[in-house]
Order: sequence, then C-alpha cells, then structure tokens
Amino acid sequence: MHFVEEVALVIAARLRTAAFGVACALGTGTIGQAQPVAPIAIRNARIVPVSGAPIDGGSIVLVNGLIKSVGSNVDVPAEAVVIDGTGLTVYPGLIDALTDLGMAQPTAAPPAGAAPGGGPNAPRPPSRIRGPEDRPGSTPWLQAADEFRADDRRIETWRNGGVTTVVTAPRVGIFPGQAAVINLSGERREDVVVRSAVAVPLVMTPPAGGGTFPGSTMGLVAYVRQVFLDTRYTAEQVKRYDQDARGKARPETDRTVQALQAALQAKVPFLLPAGNEVQIDRMLALGREFDVPAVLYGVHEGYAAAGRIAKARIPVIVSAKWPEKPKDADPDADELLETLELRDRAPHTPAALAEQKVPFAFSSDGLATPGEFLASVRKAIKAGLPADAALRALTIDAARIYGVQDRLGSLEAGKIANVIVVQGDLLGDKSTVKHVFVDGRRFEVPVDASGAAPGGAGRGPSARPSEGDRR
Repeated sequence: MHFVEEVALVIAARLRTAAFGVACALGTGTIGQAQPVAPIAIRNARIVPVSGAPIDGGSIVLVNGLIKSVGSNVDVPAEAVVIDGTGLTVYPGLIDALTDLGMAQPTAAPPAGAAPGGGPNAPRPPSRIRGPEDRPGSTPWLQAADEFRADDRRIETWRNGGVTTVVTAPRVGIFPGQAAVINLSGERREDVVVRSAVAVPLVMTPPAGGGTFPGSTMGLVAYVRQVFLDTRYTAEQVKRYDQDARGKARPETDRTVQALQAALQAKVPFLLPAGNEVQIDRMLALGREFDVPAVLYGVHEGYAAAGRIAKARIPVIVSAKWPEKPKDADPDADELLETLELRDRAPHTPAALAEQKVPFAFSSDGLATPGEFLASVRKAIKAGLPADAALRALTIDAARIYGVQDRLGSLEAGKIANVIVVQGDLLGDKSTVKHVFVDGRRFEVPVDASGAAPGGAGRGPSARPSEGDRR
C-alpha cells in the first residue's frame, strides 16, 4: 500500500471515531438516525379508536413509534413506561387538513412572472408578463416536504392542543406547489414527513397583488383552463414524439406542464378553492371538463350546494374559520342580507355535507390557536353535525382524503403512534389535553398551554370569495 493511501485510511478512521464519540456524548446514538423510545402503555382509560366502538377501561401500547396493541386486554411489555389513564380518554391525534404550518414566508417564493422552463431563464418582471405562456404564479414542482421548516414556532402550540399531523402547502402563487402530510414531531425535516406530494393546491388570487395578467377573476379562470389545456396537449405531443422522434421537432420543455402532467398521471388530487356557491359550481365544472381528481376547499356555502357536491363524488376540506363581522367594523354600518345569511348558515355546512354522505375534513385556515379550531368544530356540532362525524373529520376522514388512512387517523395496531390523552370530552365545552404522543414520542404539555400562536395563524391557500364571484 502506498504511503498516501495509508495516511488517507488513518485519517478516515480517526474521523469515524471522533464522530462516534460526539454522537455518544450527545446521547444521539447512530448519527443521522432517529432512535427508538421506551415502550409506553396507557392503562385503564376510555379509548376512542374511531375505527370502532369506544373501549371503557382499555389499554394502548406504543412501541418504536407504532401502535403495538389496543383493547380491553393487552399485554404490556415489562420495560414499558405505564401511564394511569383512569378518568382520561385516549383519541387519535388530530389532523389539520390544510395549512401553511412550517412553510417559509412569502418572500422566499419565486417572483411572479418567472419564465417557464421553455423560455429565458431570467425572471420576467410582472409588467412584462404577456399571457399564460409566461406561467405567472406557477411553481407546481415545489414540494412542501422539501420546504418544511421544523423550527416553526407555531408547531409546539398546535401540538399542545392535540393536533399531531398537518397537511401543509406553499401558499404563494396560482399553482404554488405540492402539499405534504407532516407529523409535528422531530427537529429534522427528514423525520417528520409522512407522505409527500399528496395534493396540488390551486389558489385563485392574482400574482403580485394584481395589476398584471391574470389580474381578475375571469383572467384567473382563463389562465387555469389554458394551463390544463396545455398540459393535455403537451402530453399527447410527447407521446407521439416518443413513438417516432425521427424528423420531428422535440416538444418544448415546460416545468409547470411537466409537474401537473406527472400529478395527473399519478392521480394526485387537486385542491380547488370554492368559498361560495358560484365558486363551488365553477370548480365542479372545471373538474369535470379536465377529468381532474378534485377536492374542494373552503366551501362555506356548502350548505347550498351539498347535493351537487355529493353527485360529483368530490371530497371537501371545510374551512373552520367561520365568517364573522370584523372587530373594527362600524357597529352602525348597514350590511348586506347575504353577508348576514352567510355568517349564520356557514357553520351548517358540515351537517349538510354529512347528511349527503360527502367525505369532508376541517382546515384551520388562519385560526390562531388549536383552541379556536376546536371551538369552530363545536359550533358546527351545535349547528347539527353529529359529534362522531366531527371526530372522523378531524381524524380518519382527513387521512382518507389524502390517502394515508393506512397509517394515520385511528387507533389500530400497526398504525403510527399519534395519540392524545384528554381529560373530558374532546369535543365538549370543557376538555384539557394532558398528554401528546407523535411518532410514539411523548411531548410534555404545559399546564397553562392556552394555544396562543406566536407569529400568528397557520393559513392554508385561501378560498375566500372575491368580488367577482358574488352573485
């Protein structure tokens, strides 16, 4: 062996030894790998698995991040940490079905008017956007799983309130990027992603605050339709070229079209914003026209369109941020009858959807705390939504909409150990989250955890009605 090779081997060995020593000193074990936690058993509790009937005096065992067993008579490992569940109720961790929790601030997004993959590489100023060919506000290739920031200060607040999983997505642009299912555990992005690329959100807000194409509601609709038409056309063009490329010009590369085409081929659902009845009908028509696997979100006027949504067999993400009168509004100012009607009837939407057997989940949509989130769900219950349907919407139905019901949403052996332990009825007027487990890790809940969110709310892509959408 040459002298240089011997030196290289010695240095490499010493580096490995040093790295192992640092890992041991920090108590992290093998570098780069999450370490198993001690088994945990919760005994003598009321267990609400959601997938079946409640179990009084039951037990649940968590081992290596998974639910090992649940029932009235289960074996508890001798080394398990045992929690006395007397007087407590165990639920699956709650799921916020659409938010921007963990996403970077809007300034990190690509500028509106950035050139598509087939054009010049330099971003085009908004004033120079010529039309849909410039793909304004479109970055559907971005992945929330890659952009997620585990140091978001809001994460602890929402976890303390019982939300263990979120579906988070970029929010800037018309096609801002693809959503991911994220567990609120761990300090590294690699440890928290349950599933990436679970949905493609559409946001009907003009890029760069308007003033350029598409700067109106009709402009947005025209642009979205054109993008879907281009995606369909390009797919056919690429197919023909791949079958016989000789003598033909190769198809132009367009990152927006490529990302959407891949999502459509994989049957990834598209999240379509539909706050009011006009938007609901518009998005139902868009889904039919382009055969898009659709999920409506927002849907405050779903009470008026539940039958049509059911006929279309499309799931719904209901915004739990019910319309309210602005706190700084003039108390003597006149208000439109339709505004008053919306405030009164919006909380009836979940009950109307449940009656029509439409699958739905809840999103926090900018609410500042998990306490406000659950209060809004309770308001829907008071408006006629059965409590068991509300709990399913917060757990298994949310998981099912995003295709992760095999690992989240209920307390069953083999599923991810996302568990909350509550004193009182979770959806009653008085309840307290006592223990939270995410991926089997126990997180201490402060006694005074009020759910106040530093830095504001977790807002998903907005489905607020625009002026052009009002009847």
